[in-house]
This record gives sequence, structure tokens and C-alpha cells, in this order.
Amino acid sequence: MDAAVPVAAGVPADAVLLGFVRALRAAGVDASAERGYAFLRAVAALRPGLRADVYWAGRATLCGGHDDLECYDRVFAAYFGRAGAPPPPPARTAPPPRLRLVARETAAAPRPPGEGEPSAPPTPTLASSAEVLRHRDVTELDAAERAQLRRLLAAFALVGQVRRSARRRPARRGDVDPRRTVRELLRRGGEPALLRRHARVARPRRVVLLVDVSGSMAPYADALLRFAHAAVRAGRTEVFTIGTRLTRVTRELSHRDPDLAMESVAAAVPDWRGGTRLGELLREFLNRWGQRGMARGAIVVLLSDGWERGDPELLGRQMRRLHGLAHQVVWANPRKARPGYAPLAAGMAAALPSVDAFVEGHSLAALERLAAVVRGASATSAASVGRGAERA
Repeated sequence: MDAAVPVAAGVPADAVLLGFVRALRAAGVDASAERGYAFLRAVAALRPGLRADVYWAGRATLCGGHDDLECYDRVFAAYFGRAGAPPPPPARTAPPPRLRLVARETAAAPRPPGEGEPSAPPTPTLASSAEVLRHRDVTELDAAERAQLRRLLAAFALVGQVRRSARRRPARRGDVDPRRTVRELLRRGGEPALLRRHARVARPRRVVLLVDVSGSMAPYADALLRFAHAAVRAGRTEVFTIGTRLTRVTRELSHRDPDLAMESVAAAVPDWRGGTRLGELLREFLNRWGQRGMARGAIVVLLSDGWERGDPELLGRQMRRLHGLAHQVVWANPRKARPGYAPLAAGMAAALPSVDAFVEGHSLAALERLAAVVRGASATSAASVGRGAERA
């Protein structure tokens, strides 16, 4: 990438663009590493300072099909802000794009020789704030940054890792389907026919989110519930809030509009900013929903700081019970990122032996890594991939 491209201090242009690729990946677009580097090469060959060039370079290299285009436009607008909204595609009856671009530039007042090319702020400069925002603690954001964070969270897609179900579907490769093969033979009067085959259907595992809304988690509750809203919108996800009571809020979070969903949750949850009874509420969840099938083979994510006012031994027993039912138990603790943190709280210490992945949950980047763990990456590899992309 051209070193002369102006960006915010301390944020390389490549890191800004790779942050956009990671945001796309978190939103469910299959933006692989190969596509990401193709995107960087395409932007370098064009003009990194023009939003239109960055938009079309990413659209051509990062989208794998027509289904990705809507998600791509949404993430682009969220990541680059309103000023970076994607330009509409040119109409078929309009002149070629190059002529339209030249006409726009000639309409402006002539610039002295040596002045910078674009009149608008370069795209990396606009997006560098979003890249810095990814790593900041949610509690440190101002109102404008919180609004930008909400736009980025609305583009998330939390999907569980794929599993092979017992159901089968017709396929070109796989095991021989005896019933369809025999029916084909009967249709042909016993004449030899092609062997009909079938394969198991791959389905994402159910994801269950248990979001702590107690007083100690109040600064993070809005961001975590918006993360949960994006997960519900993406597919097979159940969400519960935990504090002094257990409340199922999947239905409230099913609203398409995130703000309406947050209002519905606020009206449905009676124990905002109260205490925490993790052990008792986890037992209630397992007795009413988990044991009956919701937690069986699912990925259960607890988003909590682990402060427990009840009996830590009860929490430890219920966590062992949950671990025996679920496919994977993940604990996201926003306070894990603080310097010198150690899981010394009684509840956290009792729960950790039954946790498969213990991750952070304080920032957008941490939630992206959490989404990668839910999709099947290990906590170590998800963190190393994130650090490697940031160094690129």
C-alpha cells in the first residue's frame, strides 16, 4: 500500500482495510485470508484515497456470491461511516463510469499543482477511527463512538460450528441410497440404472447465550445484548438474561430493528442492575430448558464477570452438569482484559474447570474472537489470527 496515503496516527492503512475484512467475516461473509490479500492488492492498484475505489475493489474480491452483496453494503456503511456509504451502481443507460468521474472532478475549482488528489477525506482516514474503536473497552466510549459500535454490532452474524445431522439428502457423492436406487430399477423395468446416492445434511449447532445484566455488568449490558440481537437474527440462537432472575428474551430480540429490540428487552427484564445468583439461575435453566434438549449438543456461551452472591459450590455443580450436556461451554468475561486479572472471584474459580474456552468480552475485537470460537476455532487460534492480522 502506498506509504503516502494519510491515515490517523499509529494506524497503518493495511490494518484499517484488514479490520474491514474482519468485520465482514464477523458478519457472516466468507472473507478468507486469500480474498483479504486480493482486496489489499486491488486497492493498491487503484486509489486507496477514494471511497468508490475501495468499495468496488472489496465488492469484487471479498464477495463470493449475490447473497453476500447486501451484507457487504451494510458492513461497508457501518465501518466507514455515513460519509463512506457505498456508491450506487451505475445505471445501464448512463455514460461509462470513467466519464462520469471526470465530469465530477472538472466541475470543482482547479487545484494548485502539488495539492492532494481527493477532495474528500481519504477512506483509510475515515475508517482508522473504526479500527481503533475495535480494540477499545466499551466502557471508555463516548456517545458518537457508541453509535458507531452499535452499527458495527448490527452487522454481526453468530453461527455455531457445523455438525452432520442424521437426515440425508440426495447427493452426487456419498453412500448408496438403496430405496431410491430400487425405485429407479423398478421404473426401468429391472434394467440396470445409475446408483442413487445420499449424504448427511450439515447444520449449524444451536447457540445459547446467557447474558449477565447484574449491576457489575451494567456498563457492558447494552453492547452484549446487541451482540445477542445480531446472533438471534442470524439463526439458531436462544438468549437468556441472568441476574437475580432468569428471563428468556429470544422473542424480544427477534425484532429486525436493534433499538426496538432493546426497548422490548428492557420492558421484559425485571432485574436490571441487581445482584447475581449464577448457580441458582443456571440450575433453573438446566431444569426448565437445558435438560429437555436446548443445551444438548449446543454451544452455550456465558457472558458474565463471574461475581456470585450465592453458593460457589452450587455453581460448580451446575457447570459440571452443563458441561456434560453441551457440545462446548464458552465463558466471555469483559474483565479478563484488565491488566493483572486473575479468576479469583469465587464464582469464576468454581466455574472454570467446566469451561472449554475462556475469552474476553470487553471490546468489538474481543466479540469478533468470541464469534470465531463459536464457529469452531479454538480460543488460542482465534486470538493469534486476530493479532496476526493486526500486525499485517
